[in-house]
Amino acid sequence: MKIALVAQHSTPAPGDAATQAGDDARLVEMSRSLADNGHQVTVYARRGSAARPERARLAPGVSVEYVGPADSEADAGRSDDAHLLAQVAAFSRPLHDQWSKDRPDVVHALRWTSGLAALSAARDLSVPVVQTFDSLGVAERRHRMVPAGVGSERIRLEPAIGRTVSAVMAGSSDEESDLTRLGVPRRSIRVVPCGVDTDEFSPEGPSYDRNARHRLVTVADLATEQDALGNLLRAVSKVPGAELVIAGGPPREALRSDLSYRRLAKLADTLDLSGRLFFAGEVGRGALPPLLRSADLFVSVSEYDPSAITSIQAMACGTPVIASAVGYQVDAVVDGTTGILVPPGRPALLAQRIRALLAHPMLLEAYSVAATDRARSRYSWDRIAQETLAVYDTALAA
Repeated sequence: MKIALVAQHSTPAPGDAATQAGDDARLVEMSRSLADNGHQVTVYARRGSAARPERARLAPGVSVEYVGPADSEADAGRSDDAHLLAQVAAFSRPLHDQWSKDRPDVVHALRWTSGLAALSAARDLSVPVVQTFDSLGVAERRHRMVPAGVGSERIRLEPAIGRTVSAVMAGSSDEESDLTRLGVPRRSIRVVPCGVDTDEFSPEGPSYDRNARHRLVTVADLATEQDALGNLLRAVSKVPGAELVIAGGPPREALRSDLSYRRLAKLADTLDLSGRLFFAGEVGRGALPPLLRSADLFVSVSEYDPSAITSIQAMACGTPVIASAVGYQVDAVVDGTTGILVPPGRPALLAQRIRALLAHPMLLEAYSVAATDRARSRYSWDRIAQETLAVYDTALAA
């Protein structure tokens, strides 16, 4: 099967997924896993820089075509919705020209502007288009992830894209529910979560040094998740003998100039967390597995997480998870088996659950074993590739 992956927001570079950042890493892992199943994969990504070559090889069986206009000096590095939407037409024309000469069997668009470009390019070519949104505008607005009035084009167009494509791959049951409320037929939706590299994220491997205290680790954006992190600090203040490592935000050397860090540090002082709270700053992908392995518990207090990817990575490392009972976390964490789900915004209850787990080492070990097993059996890229290919087959049959 010839598969076209359209990722207008992404600029993956040749090299191992571990060297890529965020979305680029997941795109490389996904395309590589599809190719490992014997398929020919071409990724169509944003050019970005004029110095970037027209094409490159990402992995065996995976090539990338860099299309669309190069960014101006003023727009260098921009990947916001407004910028991508303005470039959809220029991005889709080369796709149509390429596919007219070498027609793919299926097109898979990642994110909503890629969906617009893919539908436009495939309009008269009788190629099925599969859509993954990653995150829906209505969900982000509901959780106040974007200012009021921002993203109105996205909120208007995502339902139309979902109703037009051959199939939609939702990342969670929560997203599936949102899609059906937007009018996307349930029969065209399949829940296929994000995968994780279970070789890189595994219980075996180096771990960061730690002291005798119980260690809690969280990964969060200091600015957008400041209120949730404040509740986590209040919870940790009620867990004697435990320390908290917060990864996220600017690089460690730039933390002192970051307003969000200063506010959280001030709150920590009022809660008397001196010596028990550590800000790691931005943590690269290579440093994440050793950090997760060093923890007794991974804690996610995010009130909106469209992929729960870090919770899944923690489980793959054998670290149980305590997470807010929202969104994707409800799918990822098996409450009472691989971790604990807690209603958001309840620091006293969160502290109680943390204390209960840390007081029972055998239960914590049982959760660890179950977490590793779930990550490997449900979220390995091999399984995600098989489920993705099943969606492609359904779209082709239709």
